[in-house]
Amino acid sequence: MVADEDVGGLGPLGDGTRRAIVLSLAEAPKAVGELAAGLPVSRPAVSQHLKVLKDAGLVSEEPQGTRRIYRLNPAALVALRDQLDTFWSRALSGFEGLIDTNEQERP
Repeated sequence: MVADEDVGGLGPLGDGTRRAIVLSLAEAPKAVGELAAGLPVSRPAVSQHLKVLKDAGLVSEEPQGTRRIYRLNPAALVALRDQLDTFWSRALSGFEGLIDTNEQERP
């Protein structure tokens, strides 16, 4: 694995503003103005964050008149959840192996 490689959409969520946008969109689809109203950044900054999330496949947009409504992509979130579950299972297995090794080394 390459260190700079984005694994399953985790890279874009490394930014606090993007995480806040995702959390807000988890409540309901929203336009840029609605998202920006709840964040300490400008509307253009929110638009740039949405572009990153959209490029990662985590967010989709739908034109409604002169506005674009953004919503989470359920399939991408399921894939991200699977990735996190795999990571967690591997971590727990590693800890279990470490505990077993330590117990065997005790007199």
